[in-house]
Amino acid sequence: MSMSDPIADLLTRLRNAIERRYAYVLVPASNMKVAILQVLEQEGYIDGYAVVENAPRPMLRVRLRYSENREPAINHIERVSKPGRRVYSKQRDIPLVLSGMGVAILTTPKGVMTGRQAHRENVGGEVLCYVW
Repeated sequence: MSMSDPIADLLTRLRNAIERRYAYVLVPASNMKVAILQVLEQEGYIDGYAVVENAPRPMLRVRLRYSENREPAINHIERVSKPGRRVYSKQRDIPLVLSGMGVAILTTPKGVMTGRQAHRENVGGEVLCYVW
C-alpha cells in the first residue's frame, strides 16, 4: 500500500485513537512525524513518543494525553496543506488558531515549529496542521 500523505495518516491515527480513548497509538516512523510529535509534546497535546525499532520498519509509539476525567488534550486536529493543495504562509500571515488557544504547526527553513515560534523566528513556511 503506497501512502500519498503520511502526515494525514499520522493525524487520522491520532484522531481515531483519541476517539477510542486509547493510551497510545503506533504510527510508521519518519523524521517529519518525529518533528510534528516534538511540537505536539512541547505544546502539551501528547505525553510523549518513542521509536519502536521492530521489523519490518520502525514505528513511533505515541502516548496520548487525557485529563483526570478522561477528556483528550487534543479536541481537534486537521491537515491544512495537502499534497494536492499546498498551503504556505508568510511570517506576517501565519494564522492564529482559535484566537491563539490552538496552534498551527508549520514546516519552515528553521525546522518544524508552531506558528508562534515561526513568528518569533521571523520565518514563514508550509502550514501542516491546526490543533486545539
